[in-house]
Amino acid sequence: MNIYFISLGCDKNLVDSEVMLGLLSDSGYTITDDEKKADIIVVNTCCFIHDAKEESIETILECAEYKKTARLKLLVVTGCLAQRYRQEILEEIPEVDVMIGASSYDGIVTAINEAISGKRYCLYKGVDYMPAYSGTRIVTTGSYTAYLKIAEGCDKCCTYCIIPKIRGRYRSIPMEDILEEAKKLVEGGVVELNIVAQETTVYGIDLYGQKMLPTLLKKLCELDGLLWIRLLYCYPEEITEDLINVIKEESKICNYMDIPIQHSEDTILKRMGRRTSKRELIETIKHLRKSIPNIAIRTTLIAGFPGETDEEYESLYRFVNEMEFDRLGVFTYSPEEDTPAASMEAQLDEEIKIKRRNELMELQQAISYEHGEAMMGQCIDVLIEGYLYEEDVYIGRSYKDAPKIDGAVFVSSPEEIISGTIVKARITGFDEYDLIGEREYEFTK
Repeated sequence: MNIYFISLGCDKNLVDSEVMLGLLSDSGYTITDDEKKADIIVVNTCCFIHDAKEESIETILECAEYKKTARLKLLVVTGCLAQRYRQEILEEIPEVDVMIGASSYDGIVTAINEAISGKRYCLYKGVDYMPAYSGTRIVTTGSYTAYLKIAEGCDKCCTYCIIPKIRGRYRSIPMEDILEEAKKLVEGGVVELNIVAQETTVYGIDLYGQKMLPTLLKKLCELDGLLWIRLLYCYPEEITEDLINVIKEESKICNYMDIPIQHSEDTILKRMGRRTSKRELIETIKHLRKSIPNIAIRTTLIAGFPGETDEEYESLYRFVNEMEFDRLGVFTYSPEEDTPAASMEAQLDEEIKIKRRNELMELQQAISYEHGEAMMGQCIDVLIEGYLYEEDVYIGRSYKDAPKIDGAVFVSSPEEIISGTIVKARITGFDEYDLIGEREYEFTK
């Protein structure tokens, strides 16, 4: 039977989707990229914020239309929306045949096999269930790059976030399982691993009694054929000197760190339930830049959190201007039901939130433009990801660019470059977020 798969939401969700694809393929199902030829459609959903929830619901309803044809036999809904709103989906969308909770994705084959027999099937093993390691994935990000998830859930319980209620407490994946998965990915041609979890910096503390991310990184660096390792979702208060030293010492680890800080002002940080202060944020950023001079720091901010005054916003604006982050994403605050922040007083109008987000992004655009200008004439490593025929250039990323969320480097070359190759490129142009370069004929790896 043919299965068409839709993965929504974050990169952690994408890893779950790839595991499910692998399990289904191993069980004899055929994966198709044409929904009109599908006997089964699986939608792996997200509901982190309102827009994500709306996208998930709209996607399910669109797929439900295919049940009107004789071809589509099963509609399967998995992931966060299925975990949080399972009863509502069951009652309001009768076309859904299978519901699988966010932490129960390892049971997708059993669930589908049961549903094929004609009965509606729901699978929920509890939010703190640890999915069984399968060792099987179908990578959908290209043969050369992949996400490596090292933990499930989160213990931080920020007041705006629903993730702990949907994904459960923080559970580290055993190191031997992570290394086995990484080995298989590299053997399959992956040269870049992007380390992900709801929080990567506390990896291992639940299993081993201490933070083991530095140890894990050292072991990953031993894999032959692996060229780049990138760290995402590093909470600022959990960054240790051991972690900094490993990044400095290991050439395979990109001098890049994604540090979601959400805000700069102590009053807002406290209401958010964050475990750091403005002073500590500044100290951490300065220390990282002093220890690793060419480090690229990415962060995310929330604009318009409940009670955010004009003065607090203006201070955040000045903070962004002073810190000059290499990469920055700004989201408007979204009140999520069952979170403490949703019931806080002084909720801001949507227009104010959007205005503040746009102003921050305009500021960051100017900062990024200056950073791009500073790159002129430099020779950098670029991981080539594809070729744009109309422009006759290759598209790739530098160590400063995580997949899908950061900028690109456009490289001209008179000779063919295979995707997944890291080449030298001399920067000859730039815009607000991207660089333009010419290939230098010296391979770096």
